Amino acid sequence: MTGKNSLARLKKKFIFILKGIVLAIILFITLFPILWLVKTSVASTEDIQNGLAFNIKAVNFSQYRQLFVEKGFDTALKNSLINSLSALVLSLSFGLTTAYILARKRFRFGMRKPITFWILLVRILPPVAFVVPLYTLFTKLGLMGGRMPVILSCILINLPLTIWFMVSFFEELPEAIEESGKIDGANEWQLFTKIVLPLVLPGIAAISMLSFMYAWNEYTYSVILTRSPENYTIPLALSVLNTEDNVTNFGLVSAGGVVSFIPIFIFVVFAQNYLISGLSSGAVKE
Repeated sequence: MTGKNSLARLKKKFIFILKGIVLAIILFITLFPILWLVKTSVASTEDIQNGLAFNIKAVNFSQYRQLFVEKGFDTALKNSLINSLSALVLSLSFGLTTAYILARKRFRFGMRKPITFWILLVRILPPVAFVVPLYTLFTKLGLMGGRMPVILSCILINLPLTIWFMVSFFEELPEAIEESGKIDGANEWQLFTKIVLPLVLPGIAAISMLSFMYAWNEYTYSVILTRSPENYTIPLALSVLNTEDNVTNFGLVSAGGVVSFIPIFIFVVFAQNYLISGLSSGAVKE
């Protein structure tokens, strides 16, 4: 009996150690590109050429200074923030209300099937499939040349995702909660903003991150619908850095990559509790 217990304990220890090794490998593979990006952005030219070599005394931030002073990366950063936040706010405004309407029978008015079909259509087709129609539409409307085409294109992709993602959260809320609010004298808008929305904050945080990340990293629409360097976003500005003079300045491009990573990192750090809850809940819903 003692031998069996010892064998079981050894087996558990082996499995525990094996899991630790696997997790360490996954963590290394995940973090190595980020660490390499940061290291390259502050390394000297000699260290970059030497590969893994890194001299802590040679750390400098000249790449970042050049990025903002000479390359105008601050304009791209501002444009990306405006585009991403605008697309996020508008997608949430229309997406949350539409998802709530679809989730409650008293509001549907026979619109569930058409909207569901539209959502599936947009989600199935690749974003590049909408480039030519959107380009033609924006040109005829006279919108080309500003930020609006890119913002509207991001909304086209994010809005169906927001609706699809949030419907399941609203459907899980018992309508008895809203009935209690009505008894206390709350109208439909008060029910939605003061009772329903606070209960689905994890879902809102999760879809906000996904929508913001898409708009922040969007390149296809930006490169086709943006005409002036004054409206370049970060992905577009990075691609220009990577092709200037047909020579890649790895330190400069890495600095740009680090700058582009910071807003997403800040968002995840401050909303991580809601994000974990929202993404895990959304993963098990049908």
